[in-house]
Amino acid sequence: MNPKNVVFKKICKDKSVGVYMGRRDFVDRVDSVDPVDGVILIDPEALQGRKVFVTLSCTFRYGRDDMDVMGIAFRRELYLCTRQVYPALQDREKGTHTRTQAKLLRKLGHDAYPFFFEFPDNLPCSVALQPPAHDVGKQCAVEFEVHAFSAESQDAKIRKRSSVKLTIRKVQYAPETEGAAPSVETTRDFVMSDKPLHVKASLDKEIYYHGEPVKVHVSVTNHSSKAIKNVIVSVDQVSTVVLYSNDSYIKSVAIEEPGDSVSPGATLQKTYTLLPLLANNRERRGIALDGKLKHEDTNLASSSIVKDGVLKEVMGIMVSYRIMVKLIVAGMIGSSEVGLEIPFKLMHPKPDAVKER
Repeated sequence: MNPKNVVFKKICKDKSVGVYMGRRDFVDRVDSVDPVDGVILIDPEALQGRKVFVTLSCTFRYGRDDMDVMGIAFRRELYLCTRQVYPALQDREKGTHTRTQAKLLRKLGHDAYPFFFEFPDNLPCSVALQPPAHDVGKQCAVEFEVHAFSAESQDAKIRKRSSVKLTIRKVQYAPETEGAAPSVETTRDFVMSDKPLHVKASLDKEIYYHGEPVKVHVSVTNHSSKAIKNVIVSVDQVSTVVLYSNDSYIKSVAIEEPGDSVSPGATLQKTYTLLPLLANNRERRGIALDGKLKHEDTNLASSSIVKDGVLKEVMGIMVSYRIMVKLIVAGMIGSSEVGLEIPFKLMHPKPDAVKER
């Protein structure tokens, strides 16, 4: 989170409107979301009688702006809320909801006006699919934006010189409670083999933090007459674009393939350590990332947690993670696979939890 003394500001070109905010990250706690608050600073002379409005929007973008064809935009507004800031429709004290707003109003003077939005509980978090390395344009993403502008009315044409946009993020932190440590096992019988192959894989916990190694405990008991030629353990990121196509993108973001083998009648007990990081996947198209602000780095997208009763179709992009354990089994004609899938969550810890640790 940003230090308490940091203020983000952006002023339009004709100096009529400026946005001041104490933070740009707003936390989704599943059952509630931090409200968006800030202050608008106006210049009455530059306004020349125009009104001032501020908008909070959530946009699902599935193509660059320059790809718009015949007036059809490759984006969809998931949420849009506009409020009039000036002339004020209510007393400044009633419109002031946070201490940050109160401090900014005292510092900026009488030409400053507060604004306040509450997120509905059915909006996705900020997330984007990584574009190709040579493409710097905006691609498939869920984005949030605060847009302040001056105009004769809310529906009047907005002049670029009289408007200013500030990108914000809606983020989720790991919940305080988590489920049992995941564990999966399977038994496979083979033709012309009297006894089976038994495989078990488990994790130490359900939730891992970004940058934290994931230890996968694998146990193989090979009573069969088949030889295991190789054991491959990977972390898969599954990104599902649920809004318009329900397409899924499965990308391996970490992999261990040391070449372990298990002979007939033998056993294997081993712990594999995987580290899923964006640093090892920067050149790969389609990797889901947490939404980023300009000039700031980001990380692999966090696991999506959805409130009960909310339709997943409106969540834009859903992200999940799983451990894949594959055993390559030798055969007379060719090889076959025995696989296990272990779901887990990859998220940011709450800032308070980091301090405690």
